[in-house]
Amino acid sequence: MSAAVGAGPLDRRGVWIAIAAYVAWGLMPLYWHLLKVVPAMQIMAHRVVWSALLVCGWLGFKYGRGWVRETLSRPHAAPLLALSGALIAFNWGLYIWAVNAGHVVESALGYFINPLLSVMLGVVVLKERLNRVQWLSVGIAAIGVLWLTVSYGSFPWIALALAASFGIYGLVRKLLGVPPVRGLGVESLWLLLPALAFLLWSEASGQGQLLPHAAAPSWGWSVLGLLVFGGVLTSLPLIGFAAAVQRIPYSLVGLLQYISPTLQLLVGVLVLHEPFGQERAIGFGFIWLALALYAAEGLLRSRRTKPAIA
Repeated sequence: MSAAVGAGPLDRRGVWIAIAAYVAWGLMPLYWHLLKVVPAMQIMAHRVVWSALLVCGWLGFKYGRGWVRETLSRPHAAPLLALSGALIAFNWGLYIWAVNAGHVVESALGYFINPLLSVMLGVVVLKERLNRVQWLSVGIAAIGVLWLTVSYGSFPWIALALAASFGIYGLVRKLLGVPPVRGLGVESLWLLLPALAFLLWSEASGQGQLLPHAAAPSWGWSVLGLLVFGGVLTSLPLIGFAAAVQRIPYSLVGLLQYISPTLQLLVGVLVLHEPFGQERAIGFGFIWLALALYAAEGLLRSRRTKPAIA
């Protein structure tokens, strides 16, 4: 069964849920900047642990202990949620490592490539259709991404890995179709034990520093509080994203994702004072033009299809 992007009115609530998720992700570097003292892999492990406790605790309170069995009763739910959990954990770990290793520009490029990949996955795998204006906007955005890739000067493997891991994650969640919070809960359970084992090993070896060690002082309660609250900031946008991909065409999800790297760019330039030269301005200009074109076409289409009120 094919889904046509240009047919029928859009689910506005789904669109706003997606926008909220991407705004949260776009502003997330400001939060992780406060945790730069913590190694990247430990941040990722804490994200998994505290997110799992929050989500699974809420699911258990609302649905009882049977929510896991009910979620996994769907065909292929267990292996697909294990796959999506591995994909999102890989994405988190690579992104945090890349930022801490000084690859912020290439990481941002990855999240600009990702929407194009989502659009193509929607067209190729889900048989969604784009009209001529939407194809034109995709082409303009592709030119911008290509320009950014060429001007970067080397093969952007970090960017491509980030784009592929999150694009396929979204596709797996859309194909499976489990309720978003329950799906995130099962993903978290798959990752919980490895994350806990890594954190315990870090503390036992003196590398964690959440507890006082003879070799080094602890990071303190403020850092622990930031790590715990990071679980909330991890869970809510993912829940929103998973809900949005069930409500709106995946190709539209792909283009809305440009909100997140655009905000990351603004944070990097205006707040963290990273350089932004003419070459980058040209590439980003193509991408913003594509977004404006796509948004204008969608607005006109929604007005044409809006039912008249008697």
